[in-house]
Amino acid sequence: MEFEPLIDKRRDRVKELEHEMSQEEFYSDTKKVAEVSREYNQNKKLLEEWEKFSNARRQLSDNHELSKGSDEEMAALALEEIPELENLCEKLELEIQYSLLPRDITEDRDAIVEIRAGTGGDEASLFAGDLFKMYQRYSELRGWKIEPLESSPSEVGGFKEVTIKVKGDEVFRILKYESGVHRVQRVPDTETQGRIHTSTATVAVMPEAEDVDVELKPDELNIQATRSGGPGGQHVNTTDSCIQVTHIPTGIMVRCQDGRSQTKNKEKALTILRSKLLEAKQREEAAKYSEKRRNLIGSGGREEKIRTYNFPQNRVTDHRIGLTLHNLEGVLAGQIEELVEGLQASEMAERLEEAGLK
Repeated sequence: MEFEPLIDKRRDRVKELEHEMSQEEFYSDTKKVAEVSREYNQNKKLLEEWEKFSNARRQLSDNHELSKGSDEEMAALALEEIPELENLCEKLELEIQYSLLPRDITEDRDAIVEIRAGTGGDEASLFAGDLFKMYQRYSELRGWKIEPLESSPSEVGGFKEVTIKVKGDEVFRILKYESGVHRVQRVPDTETQGRIHTSTATVAVMPEAEDVDVELKPDELNIQATRSGGPGGQHVNTTDSCIQVTHIPTGIMVRCQDGRSQTKNKEKALTILRSKLLEAKQREEAAKYSEKRRNLIGSGGREEKIRTYNFPQNRVTDHRIGLTLHNLEGVLAGQIEELVEGLQASEMAERLEEAGLK
């Protein structure tokens, strides 16, 4: 497709935004500053990618010409660089296409990640712990920060449930594909017959909600301070720091006890509650879309089995795109980039087709 007319429009938009940002009264509205700055940075990034794409495409064309030349040494070098340049052009073109699509503002936000042990008892809780460590390591590789919000450790060293906030650049855009049921197949340490057990854990990734997204009315909230319980030593069992918040209209309940302060636990509980309510709102809106739109990768269905981690075969399979990697240890160490890129490419292809850009 022809990108130039669309790129020219973005160049014009950058100039408009720069003019708007140069006005003296601009910084008096913090909400507007955030919105305009976000749009400006997105467009600048797109123009930088376009410049890289144009240069790579030009170099690829030059290499094709040189590979046909009479200088055998130069031709060989040019030919050797062609596959790498082709891959770079393909990758940058996909990024440009994605950037040109209408953008959901939640894609640029931090994310609330909730991991729950599913079927499988102790093994399920251990697997929930494995997934938590996987996202923790992946976040470290990307330079993201993790803030613990709530956890319920299991007696065997895993988690019955753990909720974290992941902060960084485009966190929700990248992590949204992790929502769903994750399945593990392995031989437990306690298994004497060598039989493979299957366990599951559920992951829910939600964009962090802002006050403007969800209004929490005091008369719709039931907030209770209760005694903390579970592992954690004497302090966690002897103070009334646990906060339980119930949203009366929906029945959604959030409980936070990790912190020693009631105030901090209340803040964390309300952060999680806002994100849960925003997610419910988005699901309701998505139900109005076409069946094709609802089937997009990254729709975040919690009931959907999305991935299997098979220890005996050293295999990880993402069932949505049919991608199998024989690098289980690396994946659990946070090396999930190949999975993320495959899911992004699949979603992008569907969205581009739907938008008529492909």
